[in-house]
Amino acid sequence: MTSKQTTRPLRVLQLTDPHLMASANGALLGVNTRDSLDAVITEVLKSHGQPDLILATGDLAQDGSKEAYRALGDRLKAFSGGSAWIAGNHDDAASLALVAESYGAARRHIIQGGWQFILLDSSVPGKVHGEVAEAELGFLAQMLEKHPDLPTMVTLHHHPVDISADWMKDIGLKNREDLWQVIDRFPQVKIVLWGHIHQTCEMQRNGVQLLATPSTCIQFTSGSRTFSVEDLAPGYRWFELQASGNFTTEVCRALDFQFELDQNSSGY
Repeated sequence: MTSKQTTRPLRVLQLTDPHLMASANGALLGVNTRDSLDAVITEVLKSHGQPDLILATGDLAQDGSKEAYRALGDRLKAFSGGSAWIAGNHDDAASLALVAESYGAARRHIIQGGWQFILLDSSVPGKVHGEVAEAELGFLAQMLEKHPDLPTMVTLHHHPVDISADWMKDIGLKNREDLWQVIDRFPQVKIVLWGHIHQTCEMQRNGVQLLATPSTCIQFTSGSRTFSVEDLAPGYRWFELQASGNFTTEVCRALDFQFELDQNSSGY
């Protein structure tokens, strides 16, 4: 009698919106963002172990500094798997790309573990909202056409759907219908993943799982009509992906991290 060998699922970690700064003392609304990222990484290793791939989905720096991006790259050395970084509205895309290249994290298209990962740049210089440029949409369509049999995860920074926090309505993806017109043509897209909203979101659209993830620093209040932060611990999202296209995912938080949040701020 022979035992059937099972293939281990691909383990993918999403880290988003760390808002790192050039200074090691840099804090966002009272939270030292390097310390909070360190706490999240410690929690990942304790609760899940080593990921095979890390997706860092924007607002990696608060100040757009190369020092902040290097701080991220150095921290990700705690993981043996490779990473891929994309820009958010707070990032300097050129500086991010330069540093990401030096850490092997400038990849925009990845095939691993029987899955395809397509990373889109939705950042618009000088703007808080996002747009996916025509070239990005073309890149997305090209990769999906090239690999019709691979289950696919599409990632970007800005939310491509309305969420419950009304104040974020105008700072999501402006040309979201252009994005969906491409994705709707390709049934192999299983997941669309983003950051930006500093809270958990899980939705379905035409059979595609839509997911957002808490920040590794501060959290925005879910369902708030105006800017508001809530006293929730920093977090991350973990995936286990089967080559069949099936997957599981969960959000976890670094509950041991101690911080004093400035909840009286009117913005960030």
